Amino acid sequence: MGFGDLKCDSGLEALNNYLMDKSYIEGYVPSQADVAIYNALKGAPPGKFVHALRWYNHIASYSEDEKLVLPGVQKPLEQYGSQDGGAGKGSSGGEGKAAAAKADDDDDDDFDLFGSDNEEEEEERKRIAAEKKAEAEKSSKKKVVIAKSSLVLDIKPWDDETDMKELERLVRTVESQGLLWGASKLVEVAYGIKKLQISCVVEDDKVGTDFLEDSITGFEDFVQSVDIVAFNKI
Repeated sequence: MGFGDLKCDSGLEALNNYLMDKSYIEGYVPSQADVAIYNALKGAPPGKFVHALRWYNHIASYSEDEKLVLPGVQKPLEQYGSQDGGAGKGSSGGEGKAAAAKADDDDDDDFDLFGSDNEEEEEERKRIAAEKKAEAEKSSKKKVVIAKSSLVLDIKPWDDETDMKELERLVRTVESQGLLWGASKLVEVAYGIKKLQISCVVEDDKVGTDFLEDSITGFEDFVQSVDIVAFNKI
């Protein structure tokens, strides 16, 4: 009985085989049985023991206080698991027992008029499969960090007769995915000439400063020059 030495591969393999079609060591909710086996491990099982690692990560998500209030009473480690589960699936003995169990189930089906037990088992298998799929999808997803920058542009007109409201309107017509225009103001330059100072936020891999400068200087009847006076990573 039991899983053997959980600090070596043979014990981890027994645990992994046992958890192949189970979510917990005992029953359908986490209990002190899970805490006992969890504490007996020296750390997370290697990735090759996928079922044991899935179970380990789930139990590890509970805090120490939460583990203390899980139901049940801890027993000696050798009393957990089953002889079949520890022997490892895939052995000839395991396959023989599985085949015999399947034959018995088939015989029972002939006399089970309502099939309630089979339906419950099928629902449990579906639930476990859905749980495994959700955990696999969650672990495969990685948070993508989008690099952004904040810019302040100085846009100078040709002279004091330039319509600065129209100039700003034209600048804001420059659009691109990953570009967001912000606040603006007019700043005195000299001799009654004012420049437009406008801020924007860009996604670095989608909008470059060359694109902004080329697009704005394209309004050649209004714009004399474009300078980047502030450039900060967000």
